[in-house]
Amino acid sequence: MFLEVKRSKKIFVIVGVLFIIGTLVALWDISRKTTFPGSKKHLKESVAPSEDDKSDTTKIDTSINSEKE
Repeated sequence: MFLEVKRSKKIFVIVGVLFIIGTLVALWDISRKTTFPGSKKHLKESVAPSEDDKSDTTKIDTSINSEKE
């Protein structure tokens, strides 16, 4: 059956199969290097830091403004 198919159709099928295999290999490689976001154990801590953290990253230094006055 495969021998009776035209040459161009054979090439198309071979290229298609190679493309699918390449896509699956790329997906497998990427999935090994990443983790699902819901699988993190301390997701709540990464979104909202706990109260133990005393550093205030949004604190504005007002001492510069008071020196000018």
